[in-house]
Amino acid sequence: MKTVLKTKLPELFEKLANNYTVFVPAKIEGISRFAPYQNGLELALEENVLMPPKDIFFPQTEKMYKFKAKDQYLEIEDLPPEEGQQVIFGVRSCDLKSIDCLDQVFLTKGFVDAFYQDKRDRSILIGLSCVKPMENCFCSSMGVDPQKGVGADIQAYDLGDKVGFEAITEKGRELLGKIETLLVEEAASVPAVEKFVLTADIEGVPEKLKNMFDHPIWDDICRKCLNCSVCAFVCPTCHCFDIASEVRGEDGTKIRCWDTCMFDEYTRMAGGHQPRPGKKERVRNRFMHKLRYFPERYDMLLCTGCGRCVAKCPVNLDITAVIRKIKEAE
Repeated sequence: MKTVLKTKLPELFEKLANNYTVFVPAKIEGISRFAPYQNGLELALEENVLMPPKDIFFPQTEKMYKFKAKDQYLEIEDLPPEEGQQVIFGVRSCDLKSIDCLDQVFLTKGFVDAFYQDKRDRSILIGLSCVKPMENCFCSSMGVDPQKGVGADIQAYDLGDKVGFEAITEKGRELLGKIETLLVEEAASVPAVEKFVLTADIEGVPEKLKNMFDHPIWDDICRKCLNCSVCAFVCPTCHCFDIASEVRGEDGTKIRCWDTCMFDEYTRMAGGHQPRPGKKERVRNRFMHKLRYFPERYDMLLCTGCGRCVAKCPVNLDITAVIRKIKEAE
């Protein structure tokens, strides 16, 4: 296995930054997230970051095209495409799985989102194994291997004071070749993953939910929810968005931005009808989407067990507790 001392990672990132935009887990103004590498950046490698890498491919706010009203006509101007390859280092297995989920949404079933595809095509993913799960992590319960994620071009392993690298794809092998002078070939064993504090038994839940749309369990589950949507905004797989126009005189820009089914406005129709009028309907939709609708359409769960929603929900509406209640319901 090729390895590098963790103390030499800044040198490695600087070398890669000569040819790529390099995103790394970092702490920015007290918030851990993926950020373009630069000298002096405070790396955050000991734990998974709060904000997932989702916004690298699906930005929180994204310009789609410009338009101009001219007489009685409307001119549309495509925005120039972004250029250059990008490397995303340190993507944990739960987040690699979330990118797989987003790929299904934006790239399959007969529709390809050009904005998303462009960013994915220009990206090289370097996964990073987990050794000690955080207290809110439960990825193994959702079928995710914390040591080796799906879809990585290179799998990196936390070896204590070193990081080991294993090329998975041709793009990964080419990338490792560019930093070969910083790497050492040595025999190294990957540390075993410590025991998870949080677990969930998902077996049979998607099938059981098919007959639970009108179950009274939702009255109980929704009771303490604030509809604040922090769960959706820290979630690596939530992908709802709104489209709006920013207009200045005759010129305008069409923009899409993250939205969430937990907001009242999300499903409100033009005539004022609201098919999800209360928080019960919205909370039910969130968990149904994660655990039933998405598996039905894409044959995979829309929860990867990253635990961010568990950690940040202000009223402790824990998805693992919801799964347990569903299992126990009659």
